[in-house]
Amino acid sequence: MTSNNHITKNLLRMINRYLTKRLFLMLSLFVPVLLAAQNATLRGNIQDEAGEPLLGVTVFLEGTTIGAITDFDGNYTVESITPGTYNVQISFVGFKKETTTMTFAAGETKTLSLTLFEDVNILEEAVVIGYGTTQTKDLTGSVVAVSTKDFQKGNFATPEQLVVGKVAGVQITSNSGQPGAGSRIRIRGGTSLNASNDPLIVIDGVPVDNGGISGASNPLSLLNPDDIETFTVLKDASAAAIYGSRAANGVIIITTKKGAASSKLNVGFSTNNSISQIVNYVDVLGAQQFRDTVLAHGNATQINLLGESETDWQREIYQVGFATDNNLSLSGGVKNLPYRLGLEFNHTEGILKTSEMDRVGATLNLSPNLINNHLKVDVNAKYYNVQNVFANTGAIGSAVTFDPTQSVTSGTDEFGGYFEWVSGNGNPNALAPRNPLGLLMQRQDESSVNRFIGNVMLDYTTHFMEDLHLIVNVGGDFANSNGTVFVPAEAASDFLRGGVNNKYEQTKVNRVLDTYFNYKTDLRALKSTVDLTGGYSFQYWSTESPEQPDLNVAGDTITPPGLPFFTDNALMSFYGRLNYNLAEKYILTATLRNDGSSRFSPDTRWGLFPSVAFAWRLSEESLFKDIQSLSFLKLRVGWGITGQQDIFSDYPYIANYAEGTSTAQYQFGDVFYTVLRPDGYDPNIKWEETTSINVGLDFGFNNNRWNGAIDVYRKTTEDLLSIIPIPAGTNFTNQLLTNVGSMLNTGMEISLNYVAIDNENMTLEFGGNATFNRNEITKLNVLENEDDPGILVGGISGGVGNTIQIHSVGFPVFTFYTYEQVYAEDGSPIEGEYVDQNGDGVINPDDIVRFDGNPAPNLFIGFFSNFNYKKWTAGFSLRGEFGQYVYNNVNSSLGNYFNVGSTKGYLANMTSDYVNTVFQTPQYLTDYYLESASYLRLDNLYLGYNFGNIIADQVGLSATFIIQNALVISSYSGIDPEVGGGIDNNFYPRPRTYGVNLNFNF
Repeated sequence: MTSNNHITKNLLRMINRYLTKRLFLMLSLFVPVLLAAQNATLRGNIQDEAGEPLLGVTVFLEGTTIGAITDFDGNYTVESITPGTYNVQISFVGFKKETTTMTFAAGETKTLSLTLFEDVNILEEAVVIGYGTTQTKDLTGSVVAVSTKDFQKGNFATPEQLVVGKVAGVQITSNSGQPGAGSRIRIRGGTSLNASNDPLIVIDGVPVDNGGISGASNPLSLLNPDDIETFTVLKDASAAAIYGSRAANGVIIITTKKGAASSKLNVGFSTNNSISQIVNYVDVLGAQQFRDTVLAHGNATQINLLGESETDWQREIYQVGFATDNNLSLSGGVKNLPYRLGLEFNHTEGILKTSEMDRVGATLNLSPNLINNHLKVDVNAKYYNVQNVFANTGAIGSAVTFDPTQSVTSGTDEFGGYFEWVSGNGNPNALAPRNPLGLLMQRQDESSVNRFIGNVMLDYTTHFMEDLHLIVNVGGDFANSNGTVFVPAEAASDFLRGGVNNKYEQTKVNRVLDTYFNYKTDLRALKSTVDLTGGYSFQYWSTESPEQPDLNVAGDTITPPGLPFFTDNALMSFYGRLNYNLAEKYILTATLRNDGSSRFSPDTRWGLFPSVAFAWRLSEESLFKDIQSLSFLKLRVGWGITGQQDIFSDYPYIANYAEGTSTAQYQFGDVFYTVLRPDGYDPNIKWEETTSINVGLDFGFNNNRWNGAIDVYRKTTEDLLSIIPIPAGTNFTNQLLTNVGSMLNTGMEISLNYVAIDNENMTLEFGGNATFNRNEITKLNVLENEDDPGILVGGISGGVGNTIQIHSVGFPVFTFYTYEQVYAEDGSPIEGEYVDQNGDGVINPDDIVRFDGNPAPNLFIGFFSNFNYKKWTAGFSLRGEFGQYVYNNVNSSLGNYFNVGSTKGYLANMTSDYVNTVFQTPQYLTDYYLESASYLRLDNLYLGYNFGNIIADQVGLSATFIIQNALVISSYSGIDPEVGGGIDNNFYPRPRTYGVNLNFNF
């Protein structure tokens, strides 16, 4: 054993020598060349607490460009020092800076040797976890915290964009480029087929509802990104199981900014102004190319329909969008009362004409300490009002397909002056696409949304036992929205019904009560620390929407109002957590939560969600303590069970009655009556349960100049909710949502950070992460049927009821399910010819096969860098996904001559893919339209300058120029390879944004 230890130490020392030598050479490039002919010299040696020499320490004379870096033996020499008095600064990453004042005379040589002490702040940073905090060094689960300094730079309307690409295992895909649009957030892959795959989000102690709010494109758009201090992501079950039945998809804890006790008033103002523009257009035939194609292949009717204009419809519907985000903050502390008040105004115009969002907000955080610091109070209040104007996104698809030989306007007042295809009776052609500009300009879809999120947390340190804290948290999330949709009677889109004049309203309530205790004490005789938390939680949600009639502009009722909508549900929980630390080396965490949800029947309502995790700080063991390059090394192992009760229905275990459709009315005499129809139900339905195993290694080298983590995980979901066929007559439906399946996610995460330079004038750091994830369905039915291919999903545009994906046992979710295309010798696809998979001489659905590729990437990465030189700052953030495929539904629908219109009385354009295939009819189910969608995206690129104090030295100013979505590298032929769900069908494009951010401090 001793011999092995000796070999290990020598090997690590050799690695350390190699790495530090390369580091020394890199840093040397940035040290100014010192002039030799000066009057004074400073020499010395720098070492650490163990007496070992430190390589790469910066010795710098403040106010000059004179300095040096220590060599392998810790020695340095600073020459060419002009006689005088200087502050000599000694700094090294991971160690506390030292500053000494020295006076030099002409020709004098002085010696300054110091011992630097490790700065343990990195490992002792407080990390917010469920119902408490802990230090980074004591974490046993897979937890990552991202703070303000590491956020993405740019003008963001929604907060989740701040951490895109920053956390291994977390995939955030923006749903569209619409102002305030939401994102698809996945932590270590999805765990459900039919329930939610979104993580639980907790804002300042209030778990918020992931469900949408009417009139808001995204609930998180009702939160100001500038108010946020940290994102903490709980990725594995050992960390998230304290949230029980809501934590199967991970937990994101958002903490907002607060004031500091006994600090002066600090007034800050920032204004971020930007312009956005579309990056790519769908590749369609130009006007002349379309005209030539119709003249060559069209019939007389089609030729006669050709116009004389040349209109680029996509350029007609898009604009340069302007956005301004302005934030004013007042923070500080009056004795024992820290405070922060934040005010915001955000105006964002989309790149699609008429779309915009205005948000005003106010946040207040108070954190007083009362009763001689025995009572700590946290008051958090956030109010936001958002005014949305939603553009008619149907114009995006219409712009792609509308005839480019027609003009925007018709020259008459008919249909508001917009050119439209008409039938023989003069009405708009029911089959033809609508004028894209008409769709945008003749629709007013507006909403107003108010949201308040607030809570009061009382933390009482008992007088009789200083180690015992009693905590009460009372809070809520309240939203009210209303909106109107108006389409004039002359608009072709709703011409036959006389236009639209509708309104809607919704109220959502979310109340939470937490009461718990925390007891933390040191057992010095046992060299141990015990941290015990236990408590009770109750949360209640309700949604209410009054029914409104469907009216036209004249006020005529198209559809009468139905029954008012109201639903509610509640969650009651008891939970506990034990953290045990032995000798600052061995850490054990165990949690248990008992949840009861009203969404399930009394027989299946309650469930236990346990977890246990162990961490071993290897760097504290004697075997590793002598390795000078090793700063930190910790092994983590965790196991736990989490649940999923977000199943989009509050009472699926009993028969719910809904209004029947107008086609199912009953006639009594001359009156038709709407009936109530029961939905199918499962009295034994319960939450899905995910069992997670995680093994991780946290490390730091060269005083944490290099640091990172490696995690390997396995997540197994049981009682998976799936829609299965059931025998006729056994329920009120022939397909039922019930617990029958199981799913497996396995993967690896790697994160690495490197501080290349850190001295008085310059810092340079890099960070990166990579995630490998594999998903597989392991069970879909109670009784497996080998002849059943699976559940068809992934509906596409074109045809009736066509799907392009499938859930199958042994394959990833949403696997593509297509015919295998046959190609000619020149590589072009042969229309209607597919591989006969079973050799029966007939091409039919039996020949459809699972494609070797799915919408989820096998690997996704993030890479970023920050650079500071004196008053200059610069950086970039890259992100990439690899191995995924996308079904190009735009080409499959529009890349064929049938789309031109035939005898339908109108003409429609085609995508340029028609030139490649010359398809005469749509070929929806061929794998020809499956394309590799791997990409590398430069999310942002920025350059900033700190002007220092201006205006009589009273106001600090810094400015940053930022480009967002600067570059995308991909072979995908569509406008953007990043498509959530894997089906590309005319979504609102993500823009490229150029912005200037000005920050003032008073």
